[in-house]
Amino acid sequence: MKTMHLRSFISAVSLLSCATVWNPSVVAQSLGLPDQRSPGDEMIQRYLQHETAKLSAGFADDIASRQTWEAKRPQYVEEYFYMLGLSPRPEKTPLSATITGTLQGDGYVVDMLHYQSRPRLYVTGDLYRPAAVTPGQKLPAVLYVCGHSNRGRNGNKVAYESHGIWFARHGYVCLIVDTLELGEIAAFHHGTYNLNHWWWQSRGYTPAGVEAWNGVRGIDYLVSRPDVDPERIAVTGISGGGAATYWVTAADDRVKVAVPVSGMADLESYVSNRVINGHCDCMFLYNTFQWPWTRIAGLIAPRPLLFANSDKDDIFPMDANERVINRLERLYSLYGAGDRVAPLVSVGGHAYRRDIRQAAFRFINSHLKGDAREVADSEIDLVSEGNSPGAYPIPPEKLRVFPTDADLPQDQINTTIDERFVPLASVAAPEAGRFDAWKKPLLAQLRRLSFSYFPTDIPAAKKLRDVDATTEQLQSEEEIEFRLRFAAGKPAGGVKSLLLIVLNENEAGTSPDWVAKVAAADQAVVFCEPRGIGATRWTRKNPPNYVERSHALLGRTVDAGRVWDVIAAARYLPAGTRYGKDRTKLPIHVAGSGAAGIIAAYAAVLDGQIAGVTLTTPPATHNLNNTAPQLLNVLRVCDIPDALGLLAPRPLSILGADAAQFTSTKVAYSAAASSSQLSFK
Repeated sequence: MKTMHLRSFISAVSLLSCATVWNPSVVAQSLGLPDQRSPGDEMIQRYLQHETAKLSAGFADDIASRQTWEAKRPQYVEEYFYMLGLSPRPEKTPLSATITGTLQGDGYVVDMLHYQSRPRLYVTGDLYRPAAVTPGQKLPAVLYVCGHSNRGRNGNKVAYESHGIWFARHGYVCLIVDTLELGEIAAFHHGTYNLNHWWWQSRGYTPAGVEAWNGVRGIDYLVSRPDVDPERIAVTGISGGGAATYWVTAADDRVKVAVPVSGMADLESYVSNRVINGHCDCMFLYNTFQWPWTRIAGLIAPRPLLFANSDKDDIFPMDANERVINRLERLYSLYGAGDRVAPLVSVGGHAYRRDIRQAAFRFINSHLKGDAREVADSEIDLVSEGNSPGAYPIPPEKLRVFPTDADLPQDQINTTIDERFVPLASVAAPEAGRFDAWKKPLLAQLRRLSFSYFPTDIPAAKKLRDVDATTEQLQSEEEIEFRLRFAAGKPAGGVKSLLLIVLNENEAGTSPDWVAKVAAADQAVVFCEPRGIGATRWTRKNPPNYVERSHALLGRTVDAGRVWDVIAAARYLPAGTRYGKDRTKLPIHVAGSGAAGIIAAYAAVLDGQIAGVTLTTPPATHNLNNTAPQLLNVLRVCDIPDALGLLAPRPLSILGADAAQFTSTKVAYSAAASSSQLSFK
């Protein structure tokens, strides 16, 4: 098929669009000022910037050579699916595609339809096709994924109806699909943005995974049609639709052309410059494997990709666009395909404009139809991006898949898909005498999927200074500080062990009443205030939950960082100077109440040098539970009772909890022949 050389295409488009040349020396564009109200704000912002720089530098390894990239690509594909919550791959169940109505237009036909990307997960969409087609003719097709244009009950697909009309009038089959949040069956994208669904992180659930899967199944529907050429499929969309264009195209090699419009920045922008604050959760995967963000788009190479953006877009700023396209051009050049990827920069804010539409249509024409002629008729598009629509070519109500509320499917799981999309782990009970064989792979999975950024051995914390006579300021990671506070007095009979108490935020600076009930007479008590607690607390705003959400883009959580601090503290303590000459032999026990207790327990799971654990009123599950610590993907590995079983045969005391909720913990201790070391009070 004859296609236009992309550099010639872009040269022509730049004249059409008045595209600007970006000066990379311009200061990076931030979204709002950094928080400065709390004592830990500067610390956590420096840390996030430092870790971002390390991850982004990793793209240099990707482009070392084509051989290097292709050798790693199969692994990257598997990691990509995992980070979207799509590993293991969902079964491609019957789509049960149903057309609920048909509308005749001027040179086009629209079918209102729905399909089920999973049983009872409904995707509503409008299919635009030419009014006259030669029998047996196979047409190119476009999956059009929508941005965040709120059109209420009609679904956000109606915001882009004129694009569907254009494609149909020009010989395409175009399927425009609603998003999960703004479709006719409205669920939500904003779980960690403003709904406090922090268990999404532990579940490994992101709505980006749903949008990716809905798009893949949309392609399944398109290629099943007799009028569609399965070798000529494109995906396009703006904003959230731009992001979904990446999600779908990277996941599905059947896509031959991608035109994402304002859909991707990079970690420097999202995290260091706080642009994450302008985006909902559907724009992000959980970066479990600590990718440089451009690697996602890199999975599209060497397929044709038009990287379209606007020069005054606050949430896809030009400094990020320049970095991303520079990296992509270098990757494509490894294939000798530098002419298949290029930027388009339009003048203006976050919106479609005539030049963007014409460039997108022309690019798709060029690569799917071999027609590189200038597109001159896209000005028929009168519906603006965003929430202030102009005139609609078709009254939106006529494009509803389910005309009335009574027609909405009662069996839908759209509104609870976050509770079922990513399967929970099912941990088999260890057999008697085979505890170690059970423990080893489970612990390895925890390390790989929930604590992937941890080194093999976390070093002892480094003392920075004495805050006062009983408090020390320590450093656990570069840019991260936390505090230890030593209880006054020593056991009369001498110190035989240390009890490290991990504190919750509401316990900072105190000695909680429960401590006296768990501390042994020969234990010296030390209080740990890990990062974000007490003197290192940072500002929390809901929305946009900047710190917590940024951590997930770097392959970690705040609570995982606190686990690191506890391990670093435990390794530091025996080398302290407060407990006499035999201090290096002092065993360390950890304890905590509620969430802090579980953080202490995970520290002991990962550090076999910790001698024992005491928990007071611990939560029994991470699932659907904001009172538990959040750890990336942990529920895809195990839940709290299973994790506690990994502590065997070390002593574990659980106070104030229902023992029946910890049956798997008891089974593990029994398999390790150490039931006597587990107690409930």
